[in-house]
Amino acid sequence: MKTAAQLLAEKLLQISAIKLQPENPFIWASGWNSPIYTDNRKTLSYPDIRNFIKVEMSRIVLENFPEADAIAGVATGAIAIGALVADTLGLPYAYVRSTPKDHGLENLIEGNLKPGMKVVVVEDLVSTGGSSLKAVEAIRNAGCEVVGMTAIFTYEFPISVKRFRDANVTLIPLSNYSAMLEAALHTDYIHQDDLETLKEWRKDPAAWTPREQKIL
Repeated sequence: MKTAAQLLAEKLLQISAIKLQPENPFIWASGWNSPIYTDNRKTLSYPDIRNFIKVEMSRIVLENFPEADAIAGVATGAIAIGALVADTLGLPYAYVRSTPKDHGLENLIEGNLKPGMKVVVVEDLVSTGGSSLKAVEAIRNAGCEVVGMTAIFTYEFPISVKRFRDANVTLIPLSNYSAMLEAALHTDYIHQDDLETLKEWRKDPAAWTPREQKIL
């Protein structure tokens, strides 16, 4: 029987929210070569997938963070799904900007998180963990307690695992890189030869180069 992580990974691959190109890698904004590109905003256009994410994220909150009394999404990718989760759970909602608004009240947090609230942060994608943990810091600075975080997908980079541990934040994602590789292999999206390349990239993405470049 497939796990929820594997089922979601299959869905993300089917709608090209996740694209794999081991032989023709993408270049991220960071300059990294990457055999994978993820855009989970695409899930919003598919009601069945959107509903699956909403229901499973709500379940994660109820089962793992029952003390939560507010939900906060991380801008911009998780604003919509965070609102859907908050609505399902009947909880207050806010979202955290990457930078403060440059006019008016210059808000970093949009919404009304009151000091003392126990907050679950919703993220669409966790890569190195930097932007996710900046949102956590903003919420903590507002006097709230971050009881945990959930995300649609995580690359499971060693650096992000360490950062979340050091920041004392429990991350429970819906799906992850390992489950995605299993789903991609099972559905013939990739071949066995691609698997080692994709595993190697995850170990040290900043230093990884495609096989063609290594030959040169």
